[in-house]
Amino acid sequence: MEIVMLLVPIMLVLVAMGIFLFSWAVKNGQYDDLEGPAHRILYDDDKDMIPEEARTDKPGPTEAQAPEQDGPKDTPERS
Repeated sequence: MEIVMLLVPIMLVLVAMGIFLFSWAVKNGQYDDLEGPAHRILYDDDKDMIPEEARTDKPGPTEAQAPEQDGPKDTPERS
């Protein structure tokens, strides 16, 4: 009978810790999407291969894509 009096409080503490850890994991998004990151890594490089006119999320102009002003031109002008 002494062992029951020892094991019941230990069991209650373990159950309380389990419930706390489960609720913490749910609140922090641990169970949100299990397959998304595994699939996302497969399609990570595909945005560079999609032509500009076919893209649905067109990026804004950046420094590399912005037109040059008063800079050297790579191709000679035709007259």
